[in-house]
Amino acid sequence: MSETAAETPTYSYLGPVGTFTWEALRQVPEAAGATWRSVSNVGEALDDVVSGRSVGAMIAIENSVEGGVSATQDALATVPGLRIVGEYLVPVDFVLVARPGTTLADVRTVSAHPVAYAQCRRFLEAQLPSHGHIPSASNVASAAGLLESTLADAAIAPPNITEHHDLAVLAEHIGDNPHAVTRFVLVSRTLGLPQRTGADKTSIIAELPDDAPGRLLEMLEQFATRGVNMSLIESRPIGDALGRYRFVIDLDGHIHDERVADALLGLRRFSPNVLFLGSYPRADKRPVEFVPQYSDDVFTDARDWLRGILSGEPPLT
Repeated sequence: MSETAAETPTYSYLGPVGTFTWEALRQVPEAAGATWRSVSNVGEALDDVVSGRSVGAMIAIENSVEGGVSATQDALATVPGLRIVGEYLVPVDFVLVARPGTTLADVRTVSAHPVAYAQCRRFLEAQLPSHGHIPSASNVASAAGLLESTLADAAIAPPNITEHHDLAVLAEHIGDNPHAVTRFVLVSRTLGLPQRTGADKTSIIAELPDDAPGRLLEMLEQFATRGVNMSLIESRPIGDALGRYRFVIDLDGHIHDERVADALLGLRRFSPNVLFLGSYPRADKRPVEFVPQYSDDVFTDARDWLRGILSGEPPLT
């Protein structure tokens, strides 16, 4: 990754210290010893990268419960010159915290990031059925705000929050799904590609040429006919008219894999707008599985066969 900052590189993340984004950035070896810049939203993080204030930004892109993070997907579709260079997984767990001396019976208002709030609804409805909600910019900000204001009685926060703030834990493991995981990506301006590992992912954004019947099927066939699996496909409104959508897609494999490269060539011929976001190692390191008929050798042999026909070479015996 090229450094645009001074001697000590800077990485941006949704802060403050202790957020899930902060936990994700802790997984990046290159970020150890670097300057970490806390920002308030995805747009600010990406602007840091585009402007050169930071060499990379850690942003949430998908949650196993809520699905894709729309703010991130829309930003990646509209901010040019960005590449995803890595992905990181963070288990999502929540606690309910309050100022020391507060009990669960005292809680009338809860401060929480909207996504965290949505993932703790079952607990809140059962234990605090008449509570009010005050949205917060981050999971840590909601807790820190308890020490600065009395607007909220309690806050939903990450389990490590008491390491950073003097707060009392009223309830643990309050998330609706104990297996929830958030996927983060590290975004940079580098145009270089991480090396192919065999356990890779490729992210793209594509649009349909028009709204004629079957267009979505035609787009999907670019991958199906080449044995490329999609681990994510979500639609987001383009915004220029009703019924116009772009598709955020994650593919199993690296652009250096022949089947992925061939699928992207087919997609580029079909779609008026294709944005390549990057090929990078999978966070779970699980090798990509594919059937033998879509191996690299099959694609290169087919090209050699066609090249021989076009050049007039005698057929191989």
